This record gives sequence, C-alpha cells and structure tokens, in this order.
Amino acid sequence: MAKLWGGRFRSEENRVMEDFNSSFPFDYRLYKQDITGSIAHALMLGHQGIIPETEAEAIAKTLREILADIESGALELSARAEDAEDIHTFVEVELTKRLGDAGKKLHTGRSRNDQVAVDMRMYARGCADELIALVDALEKALEKKGAEYPCLMPGYTHLQRAQVVTFPYYMGAYRSMLKRDKKRLENSRELLNESPLGCSALAGTTHKINRAETAEALGFSKPVDNFLDGVSDRDYLVELLSDMSLIMVHLSRLSEELILWSSAEFRFVEIDDAYATGSSIMPQKKNNDACELVRGKSGRVFGDLMGLLTAMKGLPLAYNKDMQEDKEGFFDAVDTVKACLSIMIGVISTLKVNEKVMAASVKRGFLNATEVADYLVAKGVPFRDAHGIVGRIVIACEDRGVAIEDLTLEELKAFDPVFDEGIYDYLDYHQILQKGIKKEMLE
Repeated sequence: MAKLWGGRFRSEENRVMEDFNSSFPFDYRLYKQDITGSIAHALMLGHQGIIPETEAEAIAKTLREILADIESGALELSARAEDAEDIHTFVEVELTKRLGDAGKKLHTGRSRNDQVAVDMRMYARGCADELIALVDALEKALEKKGAEYPCLMPGYTHLQRAQVVTFPYYMGAYRSMLKRDKKRLENSRELLNESPLGCSALAGTTHKINRAETAEALGFSKPVDNFLDGVSDRDYLVELLSDMSLIMVHLSRLSEELILWSSAEFRFVEIDDAYATGSSIMPQKKNNDACELVRGKSGRVFGDLMGLLTAMKGLPLAYNKDMQEDKEGFFDAVDTVKACLSIMIGVISTLKVNEKVMAASVKRGFLNATEVADYLVAKGVPFRDAHGIVGRIVIACEDRGVAIEDLTLEELKAFDPVFDEGIYDYLDYHQILQKGIKKEMLE
C-alpha cells in the first residue's frame, strides 16, 4: 500500500521498520471514529469552498459506504494489517480507490496528528459513556442485593470482627465508591470533549477552515484552545486510565471480600455456579475464579496507566511517535474494566447470602463491646476507664465461652457498680442499630 508520506523518500522503507512502525493491528478499531471525523471534515471543506461541494458530498457518501461495508463484513479490516500503516491510511486509500482523484482531496487542511487526536477523543468519549453505564448498573445491583438480605453482619477492622453493621449498609460502602467512580468518569468526559480537528500538524492551516463546524458536527463542546496542546495532549487518556484504575481498586477489594466470604471458614455467601469453576482433580471444589480474575486483572490496568504516564513524561511539544503507545494500553484497560464490571454485575446479581451464618458470627464477636463502653461513658465513667472495664469483661467472657449479653446484671456489677438494667438495650444488636447515628444503617 502506498505511503501517504512517500514523496520525499528515495528508497523503500525497511520491512522490519514497516512492521515496527505500523499501528494498524490495533488502531483499526478506530475505523468508525476515523470515518465519522473524515465525513465532518470533508463536508466542512465543501461548505468553506476549499473543495467543490459536489466533491465533498461524494467523499462523504463514499465514506459512509466504506463504513457500511466494514460493519457488514464486506470490507475486512483485520486481514489488512500487513498492507496498511494505520487506520487513517487504510480509509484514505480505500476512498481514493473507489472515488478516484476526488478522494485525494479529503486530507486538505488536515494532518494525521489532529486526525488521530480527534479519533481518540471520540473513542475515549464513547468508552467513558459505556463505563458510566456499567458502573451505574453495578451500583444498582449492589443496592438490590442489599435490600434482598436486610440482615445483621460483622463489620471488620484488621480483618477482626469489630462492630455490628447490616448487609445493606456494607453493600452501601461499595455503592459509595462506585458513585465517586461515576463522577470521576463524568468529569473526565467533560474535560476531554474538545475538538482538536483543525490543529493540523501543530500550528493550524492557511486554509480558511471552520473548526466550530466540525466540533459541533462531531458532538464536541468546542474546539481546543491551543493547536500545540491539541495534537499532543493525552491527559484525557491518563485521566480515564486513572479513573479505571480506581474502579479496579474497588472491584478488587469487593472481590477479595467475596473470596473470603465464600470460603468454608466464613460461609457468609455462596457464589452462583455460573460464576465459579471446579478443580480438575478435586471433585468437591467450587472455586471463586470470577472474583479471583477480577482481583488479578487490577494489576494489568494499573500497568496500562503507568505505561502511558512513562511514555508521556519527557516528550517535548508537539506530536512525537511515542504517542502511538497510548492506544494499546488504553484499549486493553477499557476492554479489561468493561469485562470486570460486567462479570461483577453477574456475580452480585446471583449472589446468595447466608443470613444465619452472618448472625451467628455477630453473636461470637463481642461486637457490642464498644457500645458497653459508650453506656459507661453515659453513666459518667471516663472513656479510658470504660475501655479498660469492658476489656476485662471480654476476657472473662472468653474464659467462660459466653457473650457479654449472656452475663447477668450481678455479674456485670462486679466489674463496675454503675451497671443497671439499661445496659441490655446497649447489648441487643438490633437496639444498637436504633441508637443515634447508627439509625442510618437501617435506612
């Protein structure tokens, strides 16, 4: 396939260099954005009188036909990796093949620098929309699952039972994380939604193009303010990769909890067969591989973020070929995060919760100890003294194999005479959740 830049060269490109330089094997997925951007550019050239309007319309019509052929499979992309340097070359050469010399006018007033920049912004914008929808769907799945099982459960610090909470409230913690994730994605989408088309290579063009027209046609809020920045900015990809990395942190934490909770030692939850696998040698095994894979893939997304940060950190303005390295990592991260979100929606939607086991774990954990200390404080005992008193009560209960609420009033008075019948409201787990700010856990 002829090189768009070949006129200046006396000899052919080395075949190894040609393969090394080619981005088609991965940037072919930008075909829709590239064609859409090219249609907007061609029509603008016609409206501005830079090329005849009849030719602009013919270019747009032929580009739409190329898009239809790609999406129907009549024009195959993946098999052309050896022939095309990139998706931009592929589309332009195919256009010229079908339309003749008129097709060669498409690139007037445009560089591949602003072309790839607008393609990637449109692609990233669409990815942000898809991720927002998936994050929202997972948040709703967590809310629905929490409502399905309004039971008590232990809350943990240091992976030790700490205080009583409810399962809906626990799910609410992850919902809060996802709500922040959604806001970050929405903010990133807003920031990236500026059109670099018209920046040309780095300093614009002498043609009287209309950047506002193409920006509006492509759904951007405005053209970028600075041409140099427009072709060399990859902040929006870094920001989205950062957003996706935080999503994976949250999914990984949720996965770890579900892995622990589904173990025989916890038995808090049961993962549906649809999201588990078995052992090739141990017939009894049911492995929580869905969550383990989500947990494992978090590192992959973090690596994609660090790869782009490292590629960008020392680049002078404006465009450098290093920036071609933005695509594979970003594509990989988007594919990975979308898959992980989809899997987690399924895991949560089909999850079974063992309410009796959770309740029994609450009973065994001395999870009302802090409330006993609060009771003593309300009776005028200094908190540090109250802390020590309750610690001694716990030791005594451990020695006898009983819970604090199993002690008689006389036994409690042996630790401090201020105890009276009111202590049992502080020992009942349902009553605990009715007091003060903890009412939020029941709402």
